[in-house]
Amino acid sequence: MSNTRFLTDAQLPFCKGCGHAMVAQNTEKALQKLNINPLDVVLVTDIGCHGIVDKSFLTHTVHGLHGRSSALAAGIAAGLNNPNKKVIAFTGDGGATIGMQHLIGGAHLGFNMTVVVHNNMLYGMTGGQPSEFTPNGFKTPTLPEGSNKAGYDICELMVAAGASYVERIIGIGDFSDSLVKAFSASGFSLVEVMEICPSYGVKSNPGMKLSKLVEDAGWKVKVFADGKGNAFKTPINVEPKSLISEKLEVQQRYSSNTQKTVSIMLSGSAGEGVQSAAEFLAKAAIVSGLNSTKKGSYPVTVGVGFSASEVIISPNQILFTGSPIPDVLIITSSDGLNYARAAAGRMKHGVIYIDETLEVPQTGARIKKVPFRERVGAKSSALYAVFYAVHHEKLYPIDALKDVFLSNKIAEKVSIDSLLQF
Repeated sequence: MSNTRFLTDAQLPFCKGCGHAMVAQNTEKALQKLNINPLDVVLVTDIGCHGIVDKSFLTHTVHGLHGRSSALAAGIAAGLNNPNKKVIAFTGDGGATIGMQHLIGGAHLGFNMTVVVHNNMLYGMTGGQPSEFTPNGFKTPTLPEGSNKAGYDICELMVAAGASYVERIIGIGDFSDSLVKAFSASGFSLVEVMEICPSYGVKSNPGMKLSKLVEDAGWKVKVFADGKGNAFKTPINVEPKSLISEKLEVQQRYSSNTQKTVSIMLSGSAGEGVQSAAEFLAKAAIVSGLNSTKKGSYPVTVGVGFSASEVIISPNQILFTGSPIPDVLIITSSDGLNYARAAAGRMKHGVIYIDETLEVPQTGARIKKVPFRERVGAKSSALYAVFYAVHHEKLYPIDALKDVFLSNKIAEKVSIDSLLQF
């Protein structure tokens, strides 16, 4: 057994008598028995009392959202793809409840990792609410009459999902040998450590003995699965293909006289082709030998409300998307106006092309009113506005935009002649 330290000398940050301390201490002892280098261990925790142990471990540690430690650990295990590295996830019964699908998926796929469930049968960090692991009759501060149903049997669930090693233990004394077996198992392993919270569980259930509680709940303290299991192996593509499809490659066919970076915001309504129009605007810039980026914005509802896009074109490399102060602002609808008011207010120069039916926003930019919607209708107003702005701002040859548009199936529905009314 190695004397390598996995815990700092500082006192563990748990309430007096909390079983979480026993888990941490037995984890260290088990890793010492396995003679593992602390830097070959990744400990993943989540929100819950158990998670405050991060600072006490001398291994790699990752702290995630409530219930997500097993998901993060699965990703780490798959990324490492190395059974000699020990990936250990700590979670509570609350976190296991929230992250149940992650646990089932991890067991089913056989990730090389171990989950240690700190089951004190309640949410200890937030006041003692019951969890889905709270057994029948167990009382908590928010359920003083006691639970009227049995809690999940996480061990049976993990066996059914395909875990290679599963054990339930009472979290008292030295249980490091159980953790050694779990840490040594191939594939996904889980150990459920039964505890009782000294702050809420003990006070709400005076005189109750942990072992008797587990027995009365019908939870067997035993090894449920002790097979080799099928360990997940990350597939490695030794001859990866380029992520850039040759079909998507844009060839330069025109040249532009644009000598500086220009930011264009197109703001209109959902369903009126704003994103497609912005895509044509950006792609035609590339066809003209310029660099371009595009950033789309719209509400979660997608089909209603505003739709806006920020396109940057430049003869130089562009390392970002979006611009809070556009040089050219195109507004085609009232939805677009409401969204673009703030950007218009920040403009001290430049130009705003706005549908003639809309009020002019407060701005320092030059205003150009155009009957976008009247000339081509609402559905094509954004597309027409892009053609209009490219022509008048002379960003690049209008033929470049025309060619890009005609190569798209949208051209079957919208007449190119209608877009060239300048």
